[in-house]
Amino acid sequence: MKFLPQLFASNRAWSEGIRRKDPDFFTTLSRQQRPDYLWIGCSDSRVPANQIVGLLPGEIFVHRNIANVVVHTDLNCLSVAQFAVDVLKVRHIIVCGHYGCGGVTAALRGDRFGLVDNWLRHVQDVRDRYASLLDSVPAGDPRVDRLCELNVLEQALNVCETTIARDAWQRGQELHVHSWIYSLRDGLLRDLGMSVSSWDEVAPAHRKALSALDKSPATAKRNRPSHTRKSQT
Repeated sequence: MKFLPQLFASNRAWSEGIRRKDPDFFTTLSRQQRPDYLWIGCSDSRVPANQIVGLLPGEIFVHRNIANVVVHTDLNCLSVAQFAVDVLKVRHIIVCGHYGCGGVTAALRGDRFGLVDNWLRHVQDVRDRYASLLDSVPAGDPRVDRLCELNVLEQALNVCETTIARDAWQRGQELHVHSWIYSLRDGLLRDLGMSVSSWDEVAPAHRKALSALDKSPATAKRNRPSHTRKSQT
């Protein structure tokens, strides 16, 4: 049986390339990690956190799941966030979705895939909560991408409402929460406008971001890739 030799070969080439540029890179990296950022993003294989923002290993702490959802009962996500904030002392939590998200598409249309439907119920809750904002854009791709944006804002709000973020702010720790979205078409990030650094900023920033979104045109045509592979999240 072959154990994916091409991946081991790629790993060796990558390691050698890094060490040619910085012979001490892995020695330094192995001693500790001090990232400034926690990235909460989608599991989609086309949205790799480090590459998108041009950061090396050790510079960004990452949690990914289908449709970049933050649920207050998800101990996996909360454990990552708590370790990032309380132990690593990250200064920024970035919630990043992407246009054309397969999970968001399935939630919008009510598609059924099995166990994952229970997870996507959280995105359907966002769909139902902001039905009027979704109905204001054309059906199809524009509406999917509007829900992608709304989902990012809602999950960023969920981050702010965790005891992790609120306790950090209460003790005076520097912590900023951001709402971003990524375009598969051009590889660029867009700030959705909800960026907060204290509990008092959360509600007004969320309202302002929703208002700005309501006034903006549908973004799907300029953000969706020309060709998307079916069943990508």
